[in-house]
Amino acid sequence: MRRRSLALLPLLLPALAVVEIVVFIAVVHAIGGLWAILLGVAASLTGLALLRREGMKGWRRFQAAAVEGRPPGREVSHSLVGLFGSLLLAVPGFVSSVAGLLLLLPPGRQLARHQMERYAERRVGGAAASDLFGARHVRVHPGDPIVVIDEEPVSSSPRPRPPAAAIEGEVIEGEVMR
Repeated sequence: MRRRSLALLPLLLPALAVVEIVVFIAVVHAIGGLWAILLGVAASLTGLALLRREGMKGWRRFQAAAVEGRPPGREVSHSLVGLFGSLLLAVPGFVSSVAGLLLLLPPGRQLARHQMERYAERRVGGAAASDLFGARHVRVHPGDPIVVIDEEPVSSSPRPRPPAAAIEGEVIEGEVMR
């Protein structure tokens, strides 16, 4: 699936350029050419300023987590989403600017960070993801107790078989929630 998405990239980039041009023409018709250009330049300059700020802020958060001995994954993913949003805002075009602005606002940033962490967890596995992002929260659903029955199989050997290992302690069924 990953190769298929990379194979579509040469088709998606020109399609994005056409969409940006169409949206720019629509904005020019709505607010005028000079205002559309000024709005695009303002968005790009804001994106460049935010790109520097998000980079420095992310680096400081990463260093603070490392000094405190906390897993730095949450800070890194939060910063990467902010950097990507700032980069999209800096790229000329109204569609990319709106997408960048959505990634910079708290609800969009939270959603993108959560999706990025889930993707990383699927790619590297649960143990490595817990090293990156910290302990996972578990939602517990109480269930019926598990009963272990050790039945003796019918065999012709006279040697007695050692009993099967019983489950000790309380067993809780649940699912891991992020």
